[in-house]
Amino acid sequence: MQVSVMVDYSKVVSLLEQIINDRTVPKNIRKAAEDSKIILQGSDSDEVKISTAIHNLDEITNDPNMPMYTRTRIWSVASMLEELRRELR
Repeated sequence: MQVSVMVDYSKVVSLLEQIINDRTVPKNIRKAAEDSKIILQGSDSDEVKISTAIHNLDEITNDPNMPMYTRTRIWSVASMLEELRRELR
């Protein structure tokens, strides 16, 4: 019997919203954060949501136009998502 675990994305979504609402962050980076937020709020399995969000964020981490504080936030989000993925197993 498989036990269903409710994953709480509230802290991750909160950090993503900070990035989305920061007008000093380039538009493509805000878009990737918005896409990740939408994915996490979707109806796919938690494993798929987490993996897809990490992939989206990982693609933009090397953007040379990204402010350093934003890169740090994205790394924090990715770390939090990795921890949530470990908890699922």
